[in-house]
Amino acid sequence: MDFRKVFNDKVTPKDFDKFRFRYCDALFADVISYSQLDATKAALEIGPGTGQATMPILKSGCSYLAIELGENFTEVMKEKFSTYRNFSIVNADFETYPFDKDTFNLVYSAATIQWIPEEIAFPKVYEILKSNGTLAMFMTNTDYKASNEALYAKIQEVYSQFFKPEIPYTKSFNYNNALDYGFVDFERREYPQIVEFTADEYVSFISINAPHLTLVEPDRSKFFQGIRDAILSFGDKITLCNSIVLYLTRKP
Repeated sequence: MDFRKVFNDKVTPKDFDKFRFRYCDALFADVISYSQLDATKAALEIGPGTGQATMPILKSGCSYLAIELGENFTEVMKEKFSTYRNFSIVNADFETYPFDKDTFNLVYSAATIQWIPEEIAFPKVYEILKSNGTLAMFMTNTDYKASNEALYAKIQEVYSQFFKPEIPYTKSFNYNNALDYGFVDFERREYPQIVEFTADEYVSFISINAPHLTLVEPDRSKFFQGIRDAILSFGDKITLCNSIVLYLTRKP
């Protein structure tokens, strides 16, 4: 299985769009300020999904291009953003797509670049960025335990019993390694976020996460029911303490 296509193949765009985490205004303001993005600049978004990180960049007036591997997600992006004259998207594989060199002022990824091997991702981004161009990479790290210690322990029991994915999720990506590929001025910023879910909302949320997408029956149904029951037993509420992490770096 190509895990890069697991969302397109196993999740409806409607569910993905509804339950995927959103990013905060402060993050986008920092990306736009750092990259000095405006109507004279060009930006590339890697793997936009259904556009959780698209609108603020598009509204900067820049020439915006997205590259999306999933056919279904590409069609949703076209439906949502094609009225913007500065919007374009290609349904293709970033790893093999023949971009021109020195094209973009900003290349950015919202929880997608980690699906690409570092030895492909960093050199290719470096090549297609203009001099002084920005690479921005961001994602959400979640503390599931801090606000729900007893509930967390109960949920871990469910994982121990029923979490048996058909294909283990083993992706790893070291963002700091950008410096090894010629990037400079590397920095990390964080933005706190609190999210609350009911039992049903939380089950829907985790059902679109990559590690859970290859669960098979009968364990799949038992797993999600166990998670639902655990949250219901704690008042039908689970609180997640998120840290949205942004990495910024430049091509000299």
